[in-house]
Amino acid sequence: MKKVAQLFLVALLAGGITLGAYKTFLEKDQFTFVSESDNNPFITTSMPTSPRGADINEVDFTIAAEKTVHAVVHVKNMTVGTSNPIAEFFYGYKGGQPSQVGTGSGVIISPDGYIVTNNHVIDNAKNLEITLNNNRSYDAEVVGTDANSDIALLKINVEEPLPYLAFGDSDNAKIGEWVLAVGNPFNLTSTVTAGIVSAKARSISPGRNQSFIQTDAAVNPGNSGGALVNTNGDLIGINTAITSQTGSYVGYSFAVPSNIAKKVVDDLLEFGKVQKGILGVTTINANSSVAKEKNLDQIDGVYINGVEDESGAADAGLQEGDIIKQVGNVRVSKFSELTGYLSTKRPGDIIEVIVDRNGKTETFEVELKKKMTEILPIMGLEVKNLSKDDEKAFKTKKGVKITNVPERFRGYELEDKVMIMIDDEEIKDVDDAKELFGSISRYGRTSITLLGKNGERERLIFQ
Repeated sequence: MKKVAQLFLVALLAGGITLGAYKTFLEKDQFTFVSESDNNPFITTSMPTSPRGADINEVDFTIAAEKTVHAVVHVKNMTVGTSNPIAEFFYGYKGGQPSQVGTGSGVIISPDGYIVTNNHVIDNAKNLEITLNNNRSYDAEVVGTDANSDIALLKINVEEPLPYLAFGDSDNAKIGEWVLAVGNPFNLTSTVTAGIVSAKARSISPGRNQSFIQTDAAVNPGNSGGALVNTNGDLIGINTAITSQTGSYVGYSFAVPSNIAKKVVDDLLEFGKVQKGILGVTTINANSSVAKEKNLDQIDGVYINGVEDESGAADAGLQEGDIIKQVGNVRVSKFSELTGYLSTKRPGDIIEVIVDRNGKTETFEVELKKKMTEILPIMGLEVKNLSKDDEKAFKTKKGVKITNVPERFRGYELEDKVMIMIDDEEIKDVDDAKELFGSISRYGRTSITLLGKNGERERLIFQ
């Protein structure tokens, strides 16, 4: 009996030591860090997801699903058909196309009714109707849109606080991590599908600066604008696109990373349009013939082919031939990883850029600046912001300098002149110029006001 008691005490002591060692050295605390910016009403969170997940039976999706479905809404886009004045004159009725209704999804990101969705979901809308998960409906107004990132911000007026999702850190999402896609495919409300992160920083349209999260969660028409969340229920992406020959899900879906979506939303609220921070370098497409000729197609990183004058990269000392390996805390192996990181930054932000220069690693602090050059729609003129020398030479602080002209306009001697107005609208910089040229008609009359090097002012009218 005494021997049994001794064995029991030894076993109890050993168990206590084992438990203490596990608590001290092996068990990781799960903390939630929640912050609220002074500049906007949106919540961010950096709670780590569970490292377990090799076995699907170990992953609990129910909490994330319950949290998410109530924060995802149904978006109805009603567009009004145009009338046919000839049919109306002869037959006495409006012979235009009938009104059309498009549907999609959106995500509530604040308790007072701010909703993020895709720009293509609400494009050309005459009326927007939002239906919550409890079937209550509201009219929505558009706060702002950004076609480049395909993000739009809506607002509904509500009487009581709404359930909402906190923005997670999409940079922390890991390939192979479990995620949920929540939306309204084919008008089936509150639909939840599961999958994994298949890839990050994915570009699906050549020539566009895109950086999507790719997943294999089932996404179909109507899911656009819905939530991609991790197993904590944190918003890590806005479901945007699928690649399919049939128009339905075939195994690939893409989401705008939450870090990009949040930055766009913040800019739309604060400035009314997106503020783009430009590094100031040109690169070579890794798949191009030039890259293959220079043996650059197999480089792990982004090769700098040129540095723009008066850019942040030039001021910091970056050079042609440098290979960008990391920006901030993001490793860079391809161009879309670089553009994805820069899409989360504004002009004036200072970032750390790590490059490989002739086999040696060097680090630079680069201040991002506003975009210096732009090719204008309709006319195709290439323009740039005025340098300090230009401001002195042309005696103006506003306007853009024309640096390249398409062949059909060469006879007007536009190159190296400063454009200060289009029609009666003043041009401040390249962003203004792009916006104003984007709103002109191809078939109407457009006038531009120019300054020459001797201070002479001229006005040209184009049809």
